[in-house]
Amino acid sequence: MECQDIIQDVLCRIKAMKGVEETYILNEEDKEKILELEKKAEGAVLMGMGIGDNQGIKEVLKRQLIIAFTTNMDYVWPEGPNVILMQYGEKVGEDVYDPEKLEECKKCRDMVVMGNFVIYRSAVPKPKDAKKEPITVVLPPQKCEDLECVEGLTGIVMASPSTPTDEYIRSVMGLRPATGMGTFIIGFDLCEAKSD
Repeated sequence: MECQDIIQDVLCRIKAMKGVEETYILNEEDKEKILELEKKAEGAVLMGMGIGDNQGIKEVLKRQLIIAFTTNMDYVWPEGPNVILMQYGEKVGEDVYDPEKLEECKKCRDMVVMGNFVIYRSAVPKPKDAKKEPITVVLPPQKCEDLECVEGLTGIVMASPSTPTDEYIRSVMGLRPATGMGTFIIGFDLCEAKSD
């Protein structure tokens, strides 16, 4: 399959995913801008919990071809965790979307459930032990099963961007903010291009 055919196939498959609305292929200028926005977002306090580390976006930006897409309320997020809380190199919490798993966590004395976040009490340092290290909010890379069967692709990785990147993507796509609209970025390498 030619590169253009592969890219067209990928765009069609992304648009066919439930809850996906628009797609946009990022150019080099977009990639540089997103890298800059993500670096700024890392230093900011994320959701009031700590500093950010969007490992997913870092992985996506290493890929040869990157596609952004917008989602609506029908979009089903990748299987989690989508957010991991780290402190002193240890996982202290994560988001959980499985209702049964959340119920099990609520029964555990070692876990505190706040909405869809689970905090592990034993991993949280006691005030006298804490050396004031902020919690790092890690956004890990995600899989995209919808593209794993596409021939000619390798290194497929998906990520949820920070708010400034989300706003940038929507602006370059000519879209205004809308309730329930989100963005994701997916990156991959083309096998054929790698062997040239």
